[in-house]
Amino acid sequence: MFPHLRANLWLLCTTLVLCCVVYPLILWAFGQTFFPEQAEGSLVRNADGKLIGSRLIAQPFSKDEYFQPRPSAASYKADASGASNWGASNALLRDRVARQLGPMLKYRSGPHQAQPVAADVEAWFKTKPNIVAEWAEAHESAAKAWVNADDKHKDAVTQWQNSHPAEVAKWKEANPDSVDSGPADLAKAFFTNNAPAFHASWPKLVEDSNWSIAAVYFDMWLQEHQDQAQHLEHVPADMVMASGSGLDPHITLQNALFQLDRVAQKWAETAKRDEASVHREIETLVREKTEAPFGGLVGVELVNVLELNLALRNRFGPAGGLTK
Repeated sequence: MFPHLRANLWLLCTTLVLCCVVYPLILWAFGQTFFPEQAEGSLVRNADGKLIGSRLIAQPFSKDEYFQPRPSAASYKADASGASNWGASNALLRDRVARQLGPMLKYRSGPHQAQPVAADVEAWFKTKPNIVAEWAEAHESAAKAWVNADDKHKDAVTQWQNSHPAEVAKWKEANPDSVDSGPADLAKAFFTNNAPAFHASWPKLVEDSNWSIAAVYFDMWLQEHQDQAQHLEHVPADMVMASGSGLDPHITLQNALFQLDRVAQKWAETAKRDEASVHREIETLVREKTEAPFGGLVGVELVNVLELNLALRNRFGPAGGLTK
């Protein structure tokens, strides 16, 4: 019996040493010797040496002077990597895609060719005095998403909740099985109660175009203007669809070129330079930063968003850290 125990103990100790010490040590030494940058996480630093991210993990950019990454169901948090798993028939998926399209779409044909759709959505919104209440009633999940989008939105609902006990009591009466009345739960009541005020002045508590009038009401506008659908631009799929991890650091070259006009126009304004020359410079930069898997043998051409935006910052703006 003891010889068997001794043999098993030797096997256990040998396995632990090989698998937990020797093997990791060999991999660490090999990585630090031949691939030190990748072994450290493919970190990206600005001109001052300040760490600003990793080439392997996407991060959000919302300002017009920067190229924007793919949407992220994980809010670009590496510790929450994952997909939303929303199906094609899910109202939340349709709402998210519509909110991204509304602020950026233009007409590709028709009498309003090259003009932004956002202006028409906002004009239509003003002619609909009951539209806020209708939206909250028909799209409660979207109203809840607005509340959960930012702490400022939650604070606004909480303040309303504290100052409208009668409305909260009415909500609790209508939802007897609910044990909670958090900010998101009261989203529909919040918008319905404030519908006239929000129609006069839409609550823009954060600088996020995905929650502008053009974004939130684009889908409802499109339902009433089906004849305009044929005149709208087609956008690259990765502009509106998230990756499986929610952290994909790349966008397609087609996506980058679609955003090029907006980025060039903003940098031309910021740098007070001719827009056409800035457009050419940025397009050249985009193509220089373009890469393809296995030298182009498979897949499509891709651009790393963080590296591209850092290059833009260094060329047209201060050499400091990115301001998203």
